[in-house]
Amino acid sequence: MTMKIYEMGRLLAEPVLPPLYKQVRARLREIIKKSSGSPLILDVGGRKSPYTIGLPAQITVIDLPRSSDVQEELNLGINDSIVKQARQRRSNIKDVIFGDMTCSDLPDQSFDYVVSVEVIEHVEADDRFVSEISRVLKPGGIFLLTTPNGDWVENKNPDHKRHYKKGELNALLNKYFDEVTVEYAIAGGYYRKLGLRSWSLNHPIKTASSIFGNVVNSIQSANGELKHRAEGTHHLIAVARKTK
Repeated sequence: MTMKIYEMGRLLAEPVLPPLYKQVRARLREIIKKSSGSPLILDVGGRKSPYTIGLPAQITVIDLPRSSDVQEELNLGINDSIVKQARQRRSNIKDVIFGDMTCSDLPDQSFDYVVSVEVIEHVEADDRFVSEISRVLKPGGIFLLTTPNGDWVENKNPDHKRHYKKGELNALLNKYFDEVTVEYAIAGGYYRKLGLRSWSLNHPIKTASSIFGNVVNSIQSANGELKHRAEGTHHLIAVARKTK
């Protein structure tokens, strides 16, 4: 599998990208290292799928078709243009599916791993969502997900159905998985906000300040004690393993 120019650029930029991106990527790499061959990964709600770019795996993206003004405004869902762009930029895309993970027709035990970043908070039928992910995972498979930290972050997003507290997310995942770990992730504050600014060649100072914010926020978020602290953290990151 030969990487494309876009994938190489993303890999080079990774050290200065937001810490949530880097944490998800690091965990996925560690998971893939333990695989033999090129594992099958389902990227749920992946849209342009930045979290699985350039990974040595075969990626299937499943996401809802973009059909509402809210989806357009919040950059949710996929359309033909997004699918075409992903295939042009990516070397590891195996398939892109317009579909709803709560009622998918994907085969049982068909994926080695599933990743879903900042998606479950958009899903009304969250129990069914997690159940279906467990169904399509092979025995020994892992589900990696992130979501806003409901112990600290107030829900102001019009498309978010809920924000999960750590205990709530842990209880939901334990209904369908045998081993579950949920941790707090990503320090909040000024530098996190700075890092979330968009990049543009037309605005070099704004871009440089965003990069600086990401670097500082990554250092803040690397504090080992942070994963146990709800206050001031903006995301939950969970790893759930299906052993049977």
